[in-house]
Amino acid sequence: MDTKGNILVIDDELGIREGCRRVLQPQGFAVETAATLQEGLRKVQEGHFDLVLLDVMMPDGRGIDLLGPIQERDADAVSVIITGYATVELAVEAIKRGAYDFISKPFTPDLLIMTVNQGLEKRRLSLEAKRLQTVEREAAELARAKGEMERLNEFKSAFMLVVAHELRSPVGGVQSLVRTLLRGFAGELNRQQEEILTRIEARLNFLLELINDLLVLAKSKTAEADKPLERVVLQPVIQQVVERFSDEASSEQVALEYHAPDAVLTVLATEDGLDKIFSNLISNAVKYTPQGGSVHIGVMEEDGRAKITVADTGIGIPKDALPQIWEEFFRAKNAHRAGITGTGLGLSIVKQYVDRFGGRISVQSKEGKGTTFTLTLSLDKTKRG
Repeated sequence: MDTKGNILVIDDELGIREGCRRVLQPQGFAVETAATLQEGLRKVQEGHFDLVLLDVMMPDGRGIDLLGPIQERDADAVSVIITGYATVELAVEAIKRGAYDFISKPFTPDLLIMTVNQGLEKRRLSLEAKRLQTVEREAAELARAKGEMERLNEFKSAFMLVVAHELRSPVGGVQSLVRTLLRGFAGELNRQQEEILTRIEARLNFLLELINDLLVLAKSKTAEADKPLERVVLQPVIQQVVERFSDEASSEQVALEYHAPDAVLTVLATEDGLDKIFSNLISNAVKYTPQGGSVHIGVMEEDGRAKITVADTGIGIPKDALPQIWEEFFRAKNAHRAGITGTGLGLSIVKQYVDRFGGRISVQSKEGKGTTFTLTLSLDKTKRG
């Protein structure tokens, strides 16, 4: 049962003990009593009390000697001395040893209630101050940890940018040499040589795709993040991406459809960032859709926002993998089983840019049935001056 506070009354006079109980319990306090110092010490050590009313003169010693054990048990417990022999020396000693207040015998019920309420308010304020100090320390520690994480992320992005730049040139050079050999410019190849070089070229293509994705991801976290947002008309950017992947979709026998409203939809973003978003979403949709399937890109205005959907009839994403798809290098198990190559960075790149543009992206998918990504961006309806 909730109470206003747990009170312990330590006094050798039965009338004081029971009188305090009769006054305080109807006020909503839980009251326990002790008739000796030893009984009081035991209750202090075994129980939990917010406030202790402590007689200064007891048959087995001075009540003031219990102030230390009370504070050892709970540093914020409030001790009020009950005395009929108040002196300046006693007051000084009691205060030094941790007493909060004095109440002189005989005392009225109103004085007792007022003293107890004041003591408990002092305890509440003390506990609140400690809680706030703890919150401040935790906030400072979180700020320090956040700063350290940001510095590590900056270092990681800068390192990734340098490494990707350094790797792209030699990989591109080797790729050119392999293609030269495959085209027969360095002599005729037998079937086994051609098969080996074809596998090497596929590996190099994947490696170059990974390097390019690392560059895009690193730029989205470093230099690109500092690039100011601008007014960009949405439809032409998506149209260019659709045209870029139309040949690939056609060769894979995947129907690629795009529908957009006639009204001009302008958003605050960067053209390069939007290109990266839609290139990854449409590329994935085409890549993971089997022959005979379809990919549909729709654009509409809804509640003052541009809503873009990229829906496919592909292999889908398992339900247990959906929470992880935005993580770097994550790929669902069914994508591996299908033998479809990928870096696992595309959706991470998408999420970086969507967050930067203040947008939202969600996904609905059913394994074996297809996937729909829905992206919303705020429209910029300000007129150019």
